[in-house]
Amino acid sequence: LRCGMRTTKCQLLVTSLCVMLLGLSIATLSTVTHYGLHFTLISDISLDSNSFRVIHHTAFYFGICLSMTLILGALLSSAATVRESQCLSAMGFFCFALAFCGLIPAACWRYTHSMEVENSMMDVYDFVYEEVRRNTSSFRRHELTAIHEAFLCCGKHSPFGDTTYVEHKTCLPGQVHNAGQDCLQEIQDFLKKHMDFVFLLLGIAIGFMVYGMILTSFLWFSIHFSSNLDRKGKYILR
Repeated sequence: LRCGMRTTKCQLLVTSLCVMLLGLSIATLSTVTHYGLHFTLISDISLDSNSFRVIHHTAFYFGICLSMTLILGALLSSAATVRESQCLSAMGFFCFALAFCGLIPAACWRYTHSMEVENSMMDVYDFVYEEVRRNTSSFRRHELTAIHEAFLCCGKHSPFGDTTYVEHKTCLPGQVHNAGQDCLQEIQDFLKKHMDFVFLLLGIAIGFMVYGMILTSFLWFSIHFSSNLDRKGKYILR
C-alpha cells in the first residue's frame, strides 16, 4: 500500500503537468480560432441571421473557461500531492469532474454539429459571391477578394458557366479557372482539418480527466485513512 501511495503521487504529479499543458493548448487553440484570419474574416462578413458568429464567440469563451478549469485542477492536484491535503485533493477532483462534464458535451457537439458549422461558413461565401455577381455592392467585392486571399482559392464552379466575371475581378493572378481551388471545397477541407484537431485534443483531455479523477480520489482516501508514506509529527525531548 505504501509503495502504491508513492507511485500514485508520482503519477498524479505527471498527470497534473500534462493536464496543465492541455489547458494551455486549449487556450491557445481557442485564441487562434477566435483571432485567426480565416475565422474572423467569415465572422465579420456573416449576417445576423447566420449562426456562425454565435458559434465563433461561444467556442472561444467555452475554450477559455475550459482551459482555466484544467489549469486550476492541475495546480490544486499538484499542491494536494505535495502537501498531502484532503481539501486540496477534493477541490482538484471537483475541477477535473467539472472539466470532464464540459468535455463530453463539447466532443458530442463537435460530432453532431460539424455540418452546421461547415454549412454556415459556406453560406457566408455563397452570399458574398452572389452579391458580387449581381454587382449590388462594391465593398462586397473587397470582402470576396479577402476570402480568396485568405483561403488561397478562386471562386466556385457553376454548371451554367456564367460567373467568370467574378473570378477575374476578385481572384489572385494565376488562380482564375483553377479547377483544383474551388473555394467551397477549400473552406470544407480547412474546417475539417481544424475540427479533427479539436476532436483529437478533446479526446486526449477526456482521457486525462478520467485518469486524474481516479488518482485524486485514491489520494484523498489514502490521506483520509492515514496511509501516506511520510512520517509526520514532532519529537520532544523531556
